[in-house]
Amino acid sequence: MFSGQVGLGLRGLVPFAFRSLSQARKSFCPMDLGSLRKSYKGDEEAFEEKHLSSLDPIEQFSVWFEEAMRCPSIGEVNAMCLATCTRDGRPSARMVLLKGFSQEGFRFFTNHESRKGRELDSNPFASIVFYWEPLSRQVRIEGSVERLPEKESEKYFYMRPKSSQIGAVVSQQSTVIADREFLRKKNAELEEVYREATVPKPAYWGGYILKPEVIEFWQGQTNRLHDRIVFRHLQSSSSTPLGPMTHQGAGNWVYERLAP
Repeated sequence: MFSGQVGLGLRGLVPFAFRSLSQARKSFCPMDLGSLRKSYKGDEEAFEEKHLSSLDPIEQFSVWFEEAMRCPSIGEVNAMCLATCTRDGRPSARMVLLKGFSQEGFRFFTNHESRKGRELDSNPFASIVFYWEPLSRQVRIEGSVERLPEKESEKYFYMRPKSSQIGAVVSQQSTVIADREFLRKKNAELEEVYREATVPKPAYWGGYILKPEVIEFWQGQTNRLHDRIVFRHLQSSSSTPLGPMTHQGAGNWVYERLAP
């Protein structure tokens, strides 16, 4: 590979590197991924309304979550894509970890001054998606988002490993930094500072709860006629009759089947 370059030193190698980069750019072709597909479940394994474990979508989520936890092929069952949006409609998304759920909602923790934190401050609505590929399942949840009480954020902060506590202090999340060495140096300094001391929880770090208004359960099907059962939370009990394809769930929840 480097024949003919020996003895030329850096002056000889740099043009070679730039020529290679230039050639790589010229030879790059767009990728057609049309044939990239996998088989999901067969129709005999369809997810129908009769297969719902509960008409309460939080309980149904719990059932699917526990099944995902028992699947050894899923590395992080609580990994979820969190999508937020600016006030003027510009979306962003990233993977975060779910740290608890209940009838009240779905909880996660992060830096309030990060991009997602700023977007949630200006537009307190979000969507989260769980994708459990080995089970051909995903769950999509939409709702309003509120900050958790400081006491709850502090309780979770001190449940984390000390290295993670220090990491939260080290990183001014989403800000521009010079290089990774900056993080290494700052982390080493704080490890020494807090070697025998308690790490104070930063005021800019804490939790959020997404209060669900829509929860959709998706089961993949090989013929692409995927199963989609969506629950919607009505704001108050209504005397208005439900439509013929809308069914009463638990409490103020109703559910419907959506076309794939």
